[in-house]
Amino acid sequence: MTVQLLYENLVDEPLQEEGNSQWRQFQGNLPASPILLDLYRRWQLLYELIYESRYINVGLRQSQPRDEDIKIDDADVTHFSDVDFYKVCDELQKQIDIWLDAEEFRHIDRQLRMQLSRDDEIRFIIQSEDILLRKLPWHLWRFFSDYPKAEVGLSSLEFETKTQVKNHPPQVKILAVLGDSKGIDIDADRKILESFPSAKIVFLVEPKHSELDTLLWNNQGWNILYFAGHSYSNPGEKTGYIHINKNEYLNINYLTNALKKALKNGLQIVIFNSCDGFGLAQKLEDLHIPQIIVMRERVPDKVAQEFLKHFLINFAEGQSFYLSVRQAREKLQGLESEFPAASWLPVIFQNPAETSPLWDKLRGNNQELKKYISCSSSQLTINYKITLIVSLIVTISVTLIRGFGILQPWEMKAFDHLMQMRSPESEDSRLLIVGADEKDIRTYGYPLPDAVITRLLDKLQQYQPAAIGLNIVRDSPVPINDIVSHKALINYFQKNQNLIAVCALNNSLEQSTAPPSQSSEIPVGFVDLFDDQDKIVRRYLLSRSENPISEVSPCITKYSFGWQLAYQYLNAKKIPVATFKDDWKFGAFVIKHLEKSSGGYQNLDARGNQLLINYRHTLDPIHIAQQVTLRDILNADRDRFNPAWVKNRVVLIGVVAPSVKDPHQTSYGEMRSLYIHAHVVSQLLSTAEDHRQLLWWLPKWSETLWIFCWSLTGSIVIWRVKISLHRGLALGICSAILYGICWSIFSLGGWIPLIPGIIALVAPWGVIWLGNAVYNKQQT
Repeated sequence: MTVQLLYENLVDEPLQEEGNSQWRQFQGNLPASPILLDLYRRWQLLYELIYESRYINVGLRQSQPRDEDIKIDDADVTHFSDVDFYKVCDELQKQIDIWLDAEEFRHIDRQLRMQLSRDDEIRFIIQSEDILLRKLPWHLWRFFSDYPKAEVGLSSLEFETKTQVKNHPPQVKILAVLGDSKGIDIDADRKILESFPSAKIVFLVEPKHSELDTLLWNNQGWNILYFAGHSYSNPGEKTGYIHINKNEYLNINYLTNALKKALKNGLQIVIFNSCDGFGLAQKLEDLHIPQIIVMRERVPDKVAQEFLKHFLINFAEGQSFYLSVRQAREKLQGLESEFPAASWLPVIFQNPAETSPLWDKLRGNNQELKKYISCSSSQLTINYKITLIVSLIVTISVTLIRGFGILQPWEMKAFDHLMQMRSPESEDSRLLIVGADEKDIRTYGYPLPDAVITRLLDKLQQYQPAAIGLNIVRDSPVPINDIVSHKALINYFQKNQNLIAVCALNNSLEQSTAPPSQSSEIPVGFVDLFDDQDKIVRRYLLSRSENPISEVSPCITKYSFGWQLAYQYLNAKKIPVATFKDDWKFGAFVIKHLEKSSGGYQNLDARGNQLLINYRHTLDPIHIAQQVTLRDILNADRDRFNPAWVKNRVVLIGVVAPSVKDPHQTSYGEMRSLYIHAHVVSQLLSTAEDHRQLLWWLPKWSETLWIFCWSLTGSIVIWRVKISLHRGLALGICSAILYGICWSIFSLGGWIPLIPGIIALVAPWGVIWLGNAVYNKQQT
């Protein structure tokens, strides 16, 4: 069974020209459901039985049998109760939900819920020529309970727009036909209609056919045609009859030409507030009347009057046609203890080619129409233009906020997180770390004596290292009175050019630390580490630029400890190290220095040639390379030290005993300076020899484009996904995708803006919310 579903979001769509609705269409196949059809026939039968038994008391607006297919058995008349009827009602609703939850139809429900919000005002049209499918109580579908401003109508598969004369009278013009009043109180309908001063109403009380026909031909036209009285349908002929007076049963076919003329003159709504109107509506559909309201079954007098009252009140107050019908229908539930299934009776038949009018539109007040469509849910209309504008606003705002450095702390935390999430790497076999632990200090003393250091260096030189770096300050003799040993240490440095001594800049003369000697024959590297505002070391000064204290500072070298060690190793390997513009070139690779704005850094003090540290992601970042103690080497302990670990390697010597404090925070937690220098040396050597990926970042224009793309994504999600929960889920999925992209690119060395991207993704929701809040305040 094939069914077509049309829907139109009255809030989301821009104002349409009259007769040019913007429907969105779904077509789905529904499985055969004999149970459902049997239940509906059972429901009809019990409905008939209930009102047969109450006919005298309730005043039905029908005086003849309505459906020859329904056979009333005497046994049924005596063996049913209201309880039986309500059970069938409940079961019918359950089976409708089961039927519409079928796999073949479920994708439609899912798409609708993704695109629509609970606050949206929506009109649905079920298109089918199947009479049984049309008669089903579609309003029971669970979807309509979840969307309180949605209402359903019926339509044939074929429809068209009719050209109408645009009459804009100061009052809504209603032709009210009050037919045969036998057994019912039609005067109550008249009083309800007369209570609306903004309507001009002409009453025809029990008219003759000719009188009704004449008024329908009137060139002044009518906005609404209303009928109250008795009616019934003839399913076999697909038509209906209305009792216009006590003597005439008028087939609706006899009004065809008159209704065509009335339609041309501006007829918008036809209401048959009488029994069993499906046959009437089916025939009028052929005329392509914009909107028709009928009652699906026999309707009690009281129910018809209450529906008319509530519908007109809502409609005249400015609510949409569909919402007015829904609310009037739902209010009938308050009568169901006396009139079972009263809220099931009103049904809309819609010509999809026509827009549903507002009361003020019928009066020609188009300004009110525009106001309603743009504000009916107290929300701004979101379209592609708004989406683009919001995206640009968010992009500019995020870029400016980022430029002021407000996002830098978050971006640095994200950098650390991505650094820790990379794939593990092996230890660097080009390095050896010699660390003096607590036992070494107890054995040799602290600070380590010059004589012990000289012995250690001499031992290591025997095994032919590529370079040795002593990360121990030795600007004065140790012990202080052992000048001989100190001179011997200096002489040893001068004789071995692969030995690197250290000094410290510390940005002031008082805090600067001198090298062992100012002799140019001793290679010296400064060991200063520079942390960010959050005290985490993420960058490394490879070489420094001239500064005001350079002439008087005892630490006059231009190169860092890590640079000197890498240079010694690569020089031994005949790999050139040179400058390339403002950057260093190690082998074939140019290592881009940090600038004022680089990646997540904003307004960085970028003096000198600073490297963004790409820490080697070993299982334990401290264990970046093979590590031994001083005693292992000095005692030549073959079980703990292999001389092959030294040959052609970079050896870094320092103190690792916990009692000697040297804490530095890094992306991997606390780390001693010795290990940080080792990570930098490993990074430089791995780049030159292993082609290990350097860290890189986008130029500013690319980062701005990246932010714009994600703000546009967020804006599109807000535009197309209406339900808050679904919006949250969609933005969550987009955030996960964004994170995955940033993580993947970071694994390849790229530092892409993660935090600005996430903010740009979710910010449009806040911008739209703020816009709605401002708009609502202006409206009040």
